[in-house]
Amino acid sequence: MDELRGRAWRRSKTKIKSRKNSAKTEKQWISEKNWKLMYTRSEKLRRARQLGIEYPKRTVRQTLDTELPEKE
Repeated sequence: MDELRGRAWRRSKTKIKSRKNSAKTEKQWISEKNWKLMYTRSEKLRRARQLGIEYPKRTVRQTLDTELPEKE
């Protein structure tokens, strides 16, 4: 049989397809690791700073307590 498309053609097509697929996956949000598996507090704080999230998470009650002045 006469092969018009050989191994090199298949490899180049695979490369092109993988680039297209990787561009789609980069835009999607990937969930973070399970925080329980991160051992130390410093690791959790560093990772939270990288992600731009608040850690440890504060409840509404905690936030309000710090904002309101204490009565003397």
